[in-house]
Amino acid sequence: MPRGESLKKLEKEKGIVIRFVIGKSGSGGGKMDRAIDAEEAENGDFLRLRHVEGYHQLSTKTRLYFSTAAALWEAEFYVKVDDDVHVNLGTLVTTLGRHRSKSRTYIGCMKSGPVLFQKGLKYHEPEYWKFGEEGNKYFRHATGQIYAISKDLATYISLNFPILHRYANEDVSLGAWFIGLEVEHVDDRSMCCGTPPDCEPKANGGNVCVASFDWSCSGICESVDRIKEVHNLCGEGKGAIWNVDV
Repeated sequence: MPRGESLKKLEKEKGIVIRFVIGKSGSGGGKMDRAIDAEEAENGDFLRLRHVEGYHQLSTKTRLYFSTAAALWEAEFYVKVDDDVHVNLGTLVTTLGRHRSKSRTYIGCMKSGPVLFQKGLKYHEPEYWKFGEEGNKYFRHATGQIYAISKDLATYISLNFPILHRYANEDVSLGAWFIGLEVEHVDDRSMCCGTPPDCEPKANGGNVCVASFDWSCSGICESVDRIKEVHNLCGEGKGAIWNVDV
């Protein structure tokens, strides 16, 4: 990810804004918050939300992120990416560019998993009864590791912020907000490639993936140690983003 002056140059020359999106810790003003404030002052790469972080608050954070981003930046697309996912930025921009002519577009790897009604499971859905009988599946929605929505959809979230219902899982919530609208769902499997050996031959063959991660970990397993390896084997090449027409 570009940092410092490169980040500013990317915004000025390409109109691409990249931020780590983060709220506040539950303690407020603690050591973690001070460290983030210091990094923000140095690099200017954070978008701070008025939100208390927590896994079970991801739907709230997602709703607030799109509302805030739409208010701060007028863009054709708004993208959410988990921090343990490898992304080829130039390939992502090129992919989004193919859908510029569409006004209401929702892009990602569409999936439909089981609604987990058993308490204690990581993805337990307390409102499982709304989805029918036990054993039913969710409607199709983009997996939460990475997805993009067009300007009109981000504006829709911003305008209807107070009445958008939040389910336990953030990706389900986003899909629910769009399921009854005239929205084009784009299932792009290059946004959910596996890590090597899956993405490596694709990159070598000229079909670079937009994003790569491990389904078993909902991100790159042991990402701190492995993300550089994934980038070396599956990356689009240094400087690719600067050669993209936007």
